[in-house]
Amino acid sequence: MYDRLKGFRDFYPDEMGARREVIDAIEDVARRYGFREVGTPALERTRMYVDKSGEEIVEELYAFEDRGGREVAMTPELTPTVARMVVERGQALSKPIKWFSTRPFWRYEQVQQGRFREFYQTNVDVFGSSDPRADGEILAFAADSLTSLGLTGDDFEFRVSHRDILGGLLESMDADVDTRAAIRAVDKSEKIPREEYYGLLVEAGLDHEQAEAFDEILSGDDLDDLVAFAGTERVDAAVENLRNVLEAAEAFGAGEFCEISLSTARGLDYYTGVVFECFDSTGEISRSVFGGGRYDDLIESFGGEPTPAVGVAPGLAPLSLLCQRAGVWPEEAPTTDYYVLQVGDTRETAASITRALRELGHVVETDLSGRSFGAQMGYADGINAETVVIVGEQDLADDVVTIKEMESGEQTKAPLSAFPPTSGRPTYDDYA
Repeated sequence: MYDRLKGFRDFYPDEMGARREVIDAIEDVARRYGFREVGTPALERTRMYVDKSGEEIVEELYAFEDRGGREVAMTPELTPTVARMVVERGQALSKPIKWFSTRPFWRYEQVQQGRFREFYQTNVDVFGSSDPRADGEILAFAADSLTSLGLTGDDFEFRVSHRDILGGLLESMDADVDTRAAIRAVDKSEKIPREEYYGLLVEAGLDHEQAEAFDEILSGDDLDDLVAFAGTERVDAAVENLRNVLEAAEAFGAGEFCEISLSTARGLDYYTGVVFECFDSTGEISRSVFGGGRYDDLIESFGGEPTPAVGVAPGLAPLSLLCQRAGVWPEEAPTTDYYVLQVGDTRETAASITRALRELGHVVETDLSGRSFGAQMGYADGINAETVVIVGEQDLADDVVTIKEMESGEQTKAPLSAFPPTSGRPTYDDYA
């Protein structure tokens, strides 16, 4: 007996059906917004992640040397891959470029609730537009994806901030600050005790008094106070951009889900502008459900032309926690439109009816094992068949089949010559 690897999961049909329903709903929203699907490889060169995030990232990767002597890694995220793709064909692609993809990723990290070593997410990105409306559309897509699953504003909220606000505030202080380390501390601020947070800010270059002042201005979320406190053009411009993005999100119908949260930082270093995270409004799920933001420098850092970009990546595992908490996770049970039951030597006619129903687009099963009438009825019940079509020798002698509605148990006869019809979804009610 082989054990499943830690951090990897099996999805049996019931759960996979629910997951597929959620993925289809999110992808349907992406297509309505004009995003085009792309396919990407499972392996990339390890150097691509090292150049973006530093040598320490290798400890979090499934990285190895392949038979050709190349250092490769199983993709831990999609953004570097799509950035590489844009660089390769950037001049030939119409701007803005709007792509999406749903696929698995791999990270060798600590397994915890909603976080696994193999995980699935839908990445949605806009390349080639620095206009705040691009950020607003990403926020609107994310909101529409969640509401399409049955979630409401009582279930989730987007906490929106701007990386240049944080960086500009730190610059305005009379200290030699490691901005990257300080922003990473901000990203952890809601997860650790206050004094520990202040300690991280002190390690980044602030003194304790400055750390408290920095925390106080972030906690206030008053943009006018913030501009006055910093007194720099960088913060002024960032605040104006943030306001424009929120205005665009409002115009696209996502304003009700957005709130300013200056302590929202996003830990990844490549973010450059507006960033946001989605949280459970009730607080029952303490971690962020997903996040996104603007990363205007990444394409250029990969050797391409300067290309602004913004994106979001809803992950299926944390999203499932939110949907389950809100009671909107799809029912995990198989559904079947028809089961074609065979009694006696009726295989040829049963196969013909099965094929015809499938050609109409229905989910249809039939006997594959020569089972008894009772066993077939038990199986039909087990797969939640809505209608059973009984093809028996006596019925065929009378040129009819029996149509049985499983929920009520009622059944009737239908002329063999008229079943199934050339269109529609015939049920008991059509022949009763």
